[in-house]
Amino acid sequence: MGEDYTNHVSAESLALLKVGELARRTGKTVRAVHLYEELGLLAPAVRSKGGFRLYSGKAVKRIDWIQKLQDLGLSLTEIKAFLRDWEESDAAPKAMARVREIFSDKLRETKQTIGRLERLVGDLTETLAYMDSCRSCEPTHTQNECGTCGIHGHDGRAPLLVEGISK
Repeated sequence: MGEDYTNHVSAESLALLKVGELARRTGKTVRAVHLYEELGLLAPAVRSKGGFRLYSGKAVKRIDWIQKLQDLGLSLTEIKAFLRDWEESDAAPKAMARVREIFSDKLRETKQTIGRLERLVGDLTETLAYMDSCRSCEPTHTQNECGTCGIHGHDGRAPLLVEGISK
């Protein structure tokens, strides 16, 4: 029971990073870091005596978070609005409800995109298999015959990605 329950802060979170170091650690450009700051998405912890912006280790997580939201399809302007909504919420449940709504929408959109991409994988696989069987065509065939080919077991049917090429 005699354990000390004071906050344990990692040395990394205490280390201050210049903008170049922050950019290198996050894989961003210095310009991107400055843009995040200009938009109010990121703030330096302090400024050095020489006027350099110094960021806490938490800035790395913040930039990773910004990237994750961009991966979800949010623009920097939308992320800024997202943060403004969060900060202007008068209660945590209201703020979390808004975040949940946004993330639920993004999950639905992502699942739809995955479904569309899976159908494209099927279409491309079918098309490439069709095209692989066409490699032995005689040189007398023309491109216009490719969409309705009855040779090689195609029965005159071609996948849309091939059929759509012909006029």
